[in-house]
Amino acid sequence: MADIKKKSNIDLKKELLEKREDLRAFRFGVAGSKVRNIKAGKNLRKNISRVLTELRAREIEVKEKQV
Repeated sequence: MADIKKKSNIDLKKELLEKREDLRAFRFGVAGSKVRNIKAGKNLRKNISRVLTELRAREIEVKEKQV
């Protein structure tokens, strides 16, 4: 996930929205028995948390520079 560190904040936020939408669609697919790969939901949640972690780390870094 080294590519996450290279992306801008705007790109990360766009990716976060896409991943959350994919997870929502996955959940509805599971409810409708359309999804075969159950591990996809776990991977989506992990990717969402990685993006959120990177955004939070950048936010903390900016705050530390201000102090």
